[in-house]
Amino acid sequence: MKRTTLGRALALPAAAALTFGLVACGAANESGGGDNSGNGGGSGLSGTISGAGASSQDAAQQAWRAGFLEQNPDVTVNYDPIGSGGGREQFISGGSDFGGTDAYLDEEELPKAQERCGQVVEIPAYVSPIAVIFNVEGVDSLNLKPGTIAKIFNQKITKWNDPAIAADNPGAQLPDTAITPVNRSDESGTTENFVEYLKAAAPQDWPHEVSGDWPVKGGEAAQGTSGVVQAVSSGNGTIGYADASQAKDLSTVKVGVGGEFVQYSPEAAAKILEVSERVEGRGEYSFAFDLARDTTESGTYPIVLVSYELACANYSDANKAELVKAYFNYIISEEGQQASADSAGSAPISDALRQQIKPAVDAISAS
Repeated sequence: MKRTTLGRALALPAAAALTFGLVACGAANESGGGDNSGNGGGSGLSGTISGAGASSQDAAQQAWRAGFLEQNPDVTVNYDPIGSGGGREQFISGGSDFGGTDAYLDEEELPKAQERCGQVVEIPAYVSPIAVIFNVEGVDSLNLKPGTIAKIFNQKITKWNDPAIAADNPGAQLPDTAITPVNRSDESGTTENFVEYLKAAAPQDWPHEVSGDWPVKGGEAAQGTSGVVQAVSSGNGTIGYADASQAKDLSTVKVGVGGEFVQYSPEAAAKILEVSERVEGRGEYSFAFDLARDTTESGTYPIVLVSYELACANYSDANKAELVKAYFNYIISEEGQQASADSAGSAPISDALRQQIKPAVDAISAS
């Protein structure tokens, strides 16, 4: 599946976006020492590291920093949620020590990052299920196959008692109520990931290209996740998509996967990485995944946002290397992932994935 990139237009010039000091990286690939226990490096660390990137990670980054700094009170970790595009640009240019992004580095960005870093450490650390939310009077639960979801949001299915919806929900009392699809009015990583799912899982019913901008005219548009949730909540016959952590008391769709319907959960969302293929040819420490949105694997919830952490395998400053490595080890640890889940509603990565990506984090060193 083709990897899409959100937020190119949002990328900010390095000099204007942040006042972070430049951090040069050597081209060598050496593995360094330091505490690799995954608990944030323990006491004895001091100094400052600064990162920038995806706003989707902001709540998680706050939780990660709080937990890490509790164990390492002499360390300062900054994170500026300027957006994925800006975060990638800042990292590539050397304007930040680490980055966060909702899309892995593309074929133009990766060589530039490798020029800075030698090898790039690129790991998925934040997995957030995207819920399909609805508000239909008299309907509390709803099963929808991918093609049915696509037709609803493409405005080809316009009534809740449409035969396609009835076929997904045998025996349900579906009203003759008009469907009001609600989408984001702003460019959004949530939109991009949702549309990517529709394109992959229901290509015959979703003819639009993948983008962070909603492609269908005529529905109801709302600003931000909170706006979509509010619009769906205040209407009748409404349906939308939103970060699952903000779905609140709204009903959510069970999504058709293979021969079953899957309710979102942290475990089901995290499973998408286990059934997806790692992108080859990007370096030993790059764990970029082409998400299997069209999976038929039982118990997998395919509508997710996967956000990555970026670092250099080699830094010229030994102290920064140790701080980034310790911070990333905390992020991927069970404690760090649970902190993110508690704060941001994300899905903790599996132990199997943790064991795969930990060597990449432990490879962070000074050249």
